[in-house]
Amino acid sequence: MSNTLAKKFDLFSLIKFALPNTIMMVFLSMYVIVDGIFISRFVGTTALSAVNMVFPALSIILAVAIMIATGGSAIIARRMGEGKEQEARTNLSFLVLVEICFGILVMIFGNLFLDQIVTLLGASAAQFEMCRVYARIIFLFAPCFALQTGFETFFVTAGKPTIGLSVVVVAGITNIVLDYVFIVPLQMGILGAALGTGIGTCIPALSGILFFLRKGGKTLYFVKPEFDGRVLLKTCANGSSEMVTNLSNAVTTFLFNYTFMKFFGENGVASITIILYFQYIFTALYFGYSNGIAPVISFKYGQGDTGQLKQVFKNSVWIVSCGSVLAFIFSRILSGLVIKVFTPEQSPVYQLTLGGISVFSIGFLLMGISIFASALFTALSDGFSSAVISFARTFVFLVGAILLLPNLLGENGVWLSVPAAEACGIIVTFLFLVWKRKKYQYC
Repeated sequence: MSNTLAKKFDLFSLIKFALPNTIMMVFLSMYVIVDGIFISRFVGTTALSAVNMVFPALSIILAVAIMIATGGSAIIARRMGEGKEQEARTNLSFLVLVEICFGILVMIFGNLFLDQIVTLLGASAAQFEMCRVYARIIFLFAPCFALQTGFETFFVTAGKPTIGLSVVVVAGITNIVLDYVFIVPLQMGILGAALGTGIGTCIPALSGILFFLRKGGKTLYFVKPEFDGRVLLKTCANGSSEMVTNLSNAVTTFLFNYTFMKFFGENGVASITIILYFQYIFTALYFGYSNGIAPVISFKYGQGDTGQLKQVFKNSVWIVSCGSVLAFIFSRILSGLVIKVFTPEQSPVYQLTLGGISVFSIGFLLMGISIFASALFTALSDGFSSAVISFARTFVFLVGAILLLPNLLGENGVWLSVPAAEACGIIVTFLFLVWKRKKYQYC
């Protein structure tokens, strides 16, 4: 059986291999963004702010699912690089089962404690019932969210990124169509947005199960799962950085919501929601590329092919750096047009968002390399280095900036929080890349 990961990768073949996963990640980020567009335009900006109040809960679901997927992918790809294909299949089967069990637990406990969770998220009286409706549906579809997150990575690990892309594109189109039908003609409001997103996640979840159930000459497919505590612990440790990133998103989104509610009320929460949508798109590009080539790094490291490892690292730094510059330029030139998709130009939310993104967008220049470095160390099974980079960048520095800068600089301090945190984060990233270069020989 041929293995796509075994071939030699140059700049263009690396981009080609990572492109499907990159596009897939963008489509996944569009799930939330499409909800936001329809809700903002046809239900109102208060409803848009309610969606963002629930986002920390969704981030926690994704955090655990991504931890299992990325941490497990590195183990599985390395097993294949070492020629231990049966072990790789057993690990895959076990970890998919773990994703399912986790999703079921979230579904049960999320709905049992729904009101307490919405209250904890800080919903105002105007937002509470809408938050409650949206969160209930998200929790009901938690198993599908977990499986979708797992399979988007495992498709790449299996050397089939284009299949993963096709499935996610279909799911994304389904989500868009259902959002329109549920929100506009049927006037189901925020309930329709949640249902459209939930149903959309079922497509990658079921497709992944069907794909890995069949052998069909593939290297990776389902076998009888075997509980392996050591693999689970290694998976969690190795994928902890990706979990930290998403848990940090939950915490920082909560703090952003609190801070903007304090300064600007519901309009402020709607404004930061729109700006965070910009960030979702750009981080999806960075994560998509970085996670897309992570199995290549794991495989080459397992093979001991340091020549290819160095080539992949060099090309990746160049690709991510160019992407960061383009992301910054795009956010500055086209921000006004994009904001108008969510809210009319004359609205207070538009003016607030346009002013804020001119400062916030500086962070888009800096975050790409840190995201790539974190994924690099995960792929090398160095969960500690990966977790420190992610934790410092997305939690320690960002939480510190959100808590400190608004008190020192007022409203401008809120917008400066992300650029300041990313600037500190890239320093930590550089130190780790220099420190670990001799051990892993990536440069």
